[in-house]
Amino acid sequence: MSDNQNDNQQADSQSCGCSQVDQEKRNFLIATSAVGALGCAAVAVPFVKSMTPSERAKAAGAPVEVDISKIEPGTMMTAEWRGKPVWIINRTEEMTAELAQHDGQLSDPASEVTSQQPAYCKNEGRSIKPNLAVIVGICTHLGCSPSGKLQKGGDMGDGWTGGFFCPCHGSKFDLAGRVFKGSPAPINLVVPPHKYLSENLLLIGVDTEEKA
Repeated sequence: MSDNQNDNQQADSQSCGCSQVDQEKRNFLIATSAVGALGCAAVAVPFVKSMTPSERAKAAGAPVEVDISKIEPGTMMTAEWRGKPVWIINRTEEMTAELAQHDGQLSDPASEVTSQQPAYCKNEGRSIKPNLAVIVGICTHLGCSPSGKLQKGGDMGDGWTGGFFCPCHGSKFDLAGRVFKGSPAPINLVVPPHKYLSENLLLIGVDTEEKA
């Protein structure tokens, strides 16, 4: 056999060996990539699932039905909606009549800050029904919960006509949740979206179609 023939055989042998090695590497890389992709998918599924709102989270934002049949005139009850206290105040005729008498003492008597109540509650009583106020019981200063001081006078003094007092920093609100001038709170209390399902059943968290 000539030297040229030997050289050709060696070259062919080396070429076959390299091809075999390259193919093995290629197969290894494909298998590794597939396993890696499966691993990423296994990690991603629990992460995506964790982003789905839990049933408790859904319930926290759900509308709340409240039976208001037992609220006596001149008193209030507290419900909970989205983790916040919501006051339902049954104002007497005397209380509702008083609302128009102290506009000059209020920072926003006409409820011009529209973010604080739905359009259908942009009225003197900030309510759908004249006697029933529905107000989120969180002070607009630093988030404390004011105390109900519904009756005239008392420990609030002779000039007090009824409303709410925040013990944290002294903010005062009337029976429509409107803030008095000089209070640390800059704006009125929030009126949440709500509607009446019947005479005695209130739904908090859903807007009504009624207009103010």
